[in-house]
Amino acid sequence: MNSTDDVIDAAEIDTKGEVFGHGVESRAMFWIAIVFSTFQIITAAYAPLSSLPVRSIHVGFLVLMVFALYAAKERDQPLKAAWSWLLGATAAATSLYHLMFEGDLVQRSGDPSTADLVVGAVVIALVFEAARRLMGLALPLLCGGFVLYAMLGQYLPAPLNHRGFGFDQIINQYFLGTEGIYGIPCYVSATYIFLFILFGSFLEQAGMIRLFTDVALGTVGHTKGGPAKVAVITSGLMGTINGSGIANVVTTGQLTIPLMKRFGYRAEFAGAVEATASMGGQIMPPVMGAVAFIMAETLNISYAEVCKAAAIPALLYYASAIWMVHLEAGIAGLHGIPKDQCPSATAALKRQWYLVVPMAALVYLLLAGFTPMYSGTVGLALTAIVILGSSVAANIGGMAGRFIFWGVLGVACSMFFKQGINAVVLTVALLVAVNFFVKGGRETVGMTVRGLVEGARSAVPVGVACALVGTIIGTMTLTGIAGSFTQGLVSLSGGSLFLTLILTMIASLILGMGIPTIPTYIITSSLVAPMLLKMGVPLVVSHMYVFYFGILADLTPPVGLAAFAAASIARAQFFTTGWWAVRVAMAGFVVPFMAVYDPSLMMVTGSLGDTAYMVVKALVAIGLWGAATIGFLRERLALWERAIAVTAAFLLVAAIPWTDELGFALAAAFAAWHWWRTKAA
Repeated sequence: MNSTDDVIDAAEIDTKGEVFGHGVESRAMFWIAIVFSTFQIITAAYAPLSSLPVRSIHVGFLVLMVFALYAAKERDQPLKAAWSWLLGATAAATSLYHLMFEGDLVQRSGDPSTADLVVGAVVIALVFEAARRLMGLALPLLCGGFVLYAMLGQYLPAPLNHRGFGFDQIINQYFLGTEGIYGIPCYVSATYIFLFILFGSFLEQAGMIRLFTDVALGTVGHTKGGPAKVAVITSGLMGTINGSGIANVVTTGQLTIPLMKRFGYRAEFAGAVEATASMGGQIMPPVMGAVAFIMAETLNISYAEVCKAAAIPALLYYASAIWMVHLEAGIAGLHGIPKDQCPSATAALKRQWYLVVPMAALVYLLLAGFTPMYSGTVGLALTAIVILGSSVAANIGGMAGRFIFWGVLGVACSMFFKQGINAVVLTVALLVAVNFFVKGGRETVGMTVRGLVEGARSAVPVGVACALVGTIIGTMTLTGIAGSFTQGLVSLSGGSLFLTLILTMIASLILGMGIPTIPTYIITSSLVAPMLLKMGVPLVVSHMYVFYFGILADLTPPVGLAAFAAASIARAQFFTTGWWAVRVAMAGFVVPFMAVYDPSLMMVTGSLGDTAYMVVKALVAIGLWGAATIGFLRERLALWERAIAVTAAFLLVAAIPWTDELGFALAAAFAAWHWWRTKAA
């Protein structure tokens, strides 16, 4: 399995504390999630603890939630449930070790005591076991291989061997410092990622899915292939607040897949469209599957720079998906939804306009240069205030009264800039109190509580993966294996950039079949990005390149978990759905190659004119590739026409003047011929 969302989404947690039904375990799971979210909000708002204890307690909560979830599932087997609770309690207790002995650990840095080694070994083992229960054996076995390499690598032949390290050095690297399980990925998970997951959870609970769907139906639902385009746009919009591709499939797919099937799309194609569109959410700013924050920290650049690099490729990805479904609708003779059956996009925005306010504020703060921690805290606070305030405003008669209410609330929020976070906390507390006494208010409070629980639940797969993959980063830092790997790949590719990109793409796709997207990105970028940098590829572009193909791995059989989830909803064959997903996403495969050959596509180099030229070239290449893949433009294409389209698309990928000129000429000839041939029809 290459994602954990399917495991975690099985946990049906509601505001009554029910997980897989009723019982003490369910209520315990509920309260653990509440305390976890509360801890994260307090540490983000007030920073009462230093960084390492926060990371340690964060991992402790993650592991505790995994074992609590299993205890709830195993309630009919008391011994297994008790064992899970014991492991969870051990994780919670050991997570306080860095907090309780922080001063001592600093004083004996580099010289761990016996207690340090014992506790460190236990914590590392618990993280591995939590990951195994959560996502299967693939990632734990991979990380375990790196641990074994750190322990026994001195016995390997050159150039793979290292000088050898003692048990105390390995535990010190993995547990006591910030280059192991508490490294940069864990730091980002404990700070930015959790806040943004809570942000998305609150908006989903408030009805953001309905708003996105209504807007998509109102804008493109009536066009050719409208239901499939609705799926693409809805999933793309959801990707702006929810960076989980699998979660996107199981939320928006429940509506869009049946809609596509009802209007004539085959089940496999409907599932493939939803899987492709949902996975693209991970490259759509501002959340980007949490990788944006890890990338910014790793490269020591601003978050806005990462978003800038990701924006155009993300839009091109969705343009590619819409183009593919448009062509498929043409070849299958499928039409849109009658316009009188589509909701009004304007009416939907008027009805739920307030949900857009926190999103707009968040994007503004991030692009204005504020830190993700600051932006996430403000965005989360605004979301809570808007949701709680909307139920109060609904009980105020007359437009004037509501206008005054929102004005007063806006003034109260503005006190944040002078009085700090206390002003926001007080405003939220007052709104919660008022909601207990107004019509529909208790339901709104319950919805926000559910948002806290769902946010904690959604953070578990990301957080556990970030902690576990720290063992790989720690091993590479300790042993220098990354240099040996890079040298081997350079030798294999013969120094060719194109061959290196192909090998990197294959490695990302294969690795991504077995483990989640985030660790795939971290591992591949750590190994390959330095080599691409030596070949002249900017670091941001190389990191985005490996991330892009790590996402596409979730569509690719034989694993392709996003395609599997979509096939389950569509009641379709998994392998057929997976290959259709690859086909729908095929035109998007050219985008990362084009960005490497000309980084102006990601606005990393060049002028705005260079970027505009690259966008036009990418759109032409995507159009040609899509027509060749589907075999249709205005009419069905002959095999030789498809071959010409593919050739022209390939020529446009490379940033060489003569290939561009030949590619554009061939594309123009192809388009003119096809238009002339189909003019009569």
